[in-house]
Amino acid sequence: MQAKAVARTVRIAPRKVRLVVDLIRGKQVGEAVAILKHTPKAASPVVEKLLNSALANAEHNYEMDVNNLVVAQAFVDEGPTLKRFRPRAMGRASAINKRTSHITIVLSEKKEG
Repeated sequence: MQAKAVARTVRIAPRKVRLVVDLIRGKQVGEAVAILKHTPKAASPVVEKLLNSALANAEHNYEMDVNNLVVAQAFVDEGPTLKRFRPRAMGRASAINKRTSHITIVLSEKKEG
């Protein structure tokens, strides 16, 4: 059985969030939380909050054992891009893309054996 949590339209570029998510994929939940607490990236508090949400979903909705959970899947998809323009020299303008992310974390119980 699997429990999952999704954060949509998070205002951090997917490329930056993937760096953090790659650190916790496949790890046990306790170890993943410890890694996120000590990672000095802007995305780590967001991913930690999402991991705690997935943990609460597993415990409350599916009655899974919290001590036996593993981050089975963790991935980041690109959300909608906010397009902005910055004035430049000689009357020109250049585009600024403010990218957003959809972050998904799936927890499952560790296989015994």
